[in-house]
Amino acid sequence: MIHVLLGNSCTSCRKTRRWLQEYGIPYEERNIDHEPLSKEELKHILTLCDEGVDAIISTRSQIYQSLGIDFGELTFNQLLILLSQFPKLVKRPIIFDEQRLQVGFNDEEIRALLPKEVKKSTRNYLYKSNLKTLCGDILPIQNELQ
Repeated sequence: MIHVLLGNSCTSCRKTRRWLQEYGIPYEERNIDHEPLSKEELKHILTLCDEGVDAIISTRSQIYQSLGIDFGELTFNQLLILLSQFPKLVKRPIIFDEQRLQVGFNDEEIRALLPKEVKKSTRNYLYKSNLKTLCGDILPIQNELQ
């Protein structure tokens, strides 16, 4: 099952939701502004992060700027407490399953989280639509060459 952590007024979150709905992908969503992550949930998410804590900290957020904290000085436990107390410090959307995680919306990278049968159907759809575009571009060129 795909899980999506969203926030209020987040354009990337709306794109993620729309993309998953468009392809009929079942997912569970959670607004972390209203329902902040626990320390245990944050630990689980961080185990899926290849880039560590930096991948999920929103350095452009107002709360990050106003806190003025050197995150490098914090212990892991202090960091978990801070992230659970201030959910706006967490980037969003965070899209994950049991094995993989993606931070932010990226149309290409989100496909890695899809089940194999869905990947195959979307790949076939993309192939057919790109083939039509390619043929539409090549046919006029062939006519010009003749």
